[in-house]
Amino acid sequence: MIVEIGPRPYVARALPDETRFFATDPAADVAGLTTISWAGLWRALGDPATELIVCHPNFSAPFAPRALGRALFSSRFLRGRSPLLRSFGVELLRWRARAPIAVVDHEDLPVINRDNLFLLDRCALWFKRELPVDHWRVFLKTAHPNLPTPRFRREPRNLARVEKLRPISIGLSFEAEGLLPAAPAPKTADVFFLATVDGSSTARERGLAELRELRAQGLAIDLPDAPLPRDEFYRRCAAAWLVWSPEGLGWDCFRHYEALACGAVPLINQPSIDRHAPLIAGEHALYYDPEPGGLTRAVLAALRDRPALARIAEAGRAHVLAHHTPAAIARHIVRTARGAGDEDS
Repeated sequence: MIVEIGPRPYVARALPDETRFFATDPAADVAGLTTISWAGLWRALGDPATELIVCHPNFSAPFAPRALGRALFSSRFLRGRSPLLRSFGVELLRWRARAPIAVVDHEDLPVINRDNLFLLDRCALWFKRELPVDHWRVFLKTAHPNLPTPRFRREPRNLARVEKLRPISIGLSFEAEGLLPAAPAPKTADVFFLATVDGSSTARERGLAELRELRAQGLAIDLPDAPLPRDEFYRRCAAAWLVWSPEGLGWDCFRHYEALACGAVPLINQPSIDRHAPLIAGEHALYYDPEPGGLTRAVLAALRDRPALARIAEAGRAHVLAHHTPAAIARHIVRTARGAGDEDS
């Protein structure tokens, strides 16, 4: 049996017959951490039949001042649906966990917050979406007051921590299921882009100016000026040769994988993170240098060889459907964590 603790079921949706899920968010319409199920969670964490515990970490400790304030003064607290008590479910792992723990961290944050260092010490593996290329940077301003020094990196405790880190992708969302096009679509646009720019990454603001200039020069650049329904968004992706997919709050982005699943090629700024089952340049995706003019050069170069774009889109779609669906990611987490548990036993 697998026990999963988090705001929403992830592994439990991929492996429902093997997984018992406990919700840390009262909005989840599943069996959650109510006062009735606390004993059930406690028993499950110590049950010899539990072979793996999958945990989605809290952003901060539930007893931290900010977390307490947000919980106590929220409208959900007044309606009796505060996440305060439920969020303590993760904290039980401080004292009780017979099985190996796999932490799944899909947050935008490129560090591990200080409040979660106990979980890093307790777990067998920590799967992190925004894992810096230099893994030691997850401790920036958390386990270390500044950039981790050579002395910090040589300490056995910290070496053991960093050896647990593994990259994981955000992949496709559960909401994409059933909406993605089943076959390639005729191309009517050279480049498609739709995402939040105001308040997001500076890479988006800089690149958008270049796309507008390319449109003024006569390229077919599809830039909707308002949000689209998800099915229409996917239709517009499928109708473009390229989907510009610059990083937002994190480098890894749903759009990287959605574009390929729709039969288009994502054009992404050069990666700044370690990646799981990476999209290889020229094989599954295209990358550009973020300096001024880099996006323009990449777009023009890519459009000169449209048959190559069709080949990349086909190979990339197969790669995404094999490795970056929620079910594929969940199975990878469980398979890898079970292996780590066997090594520790």
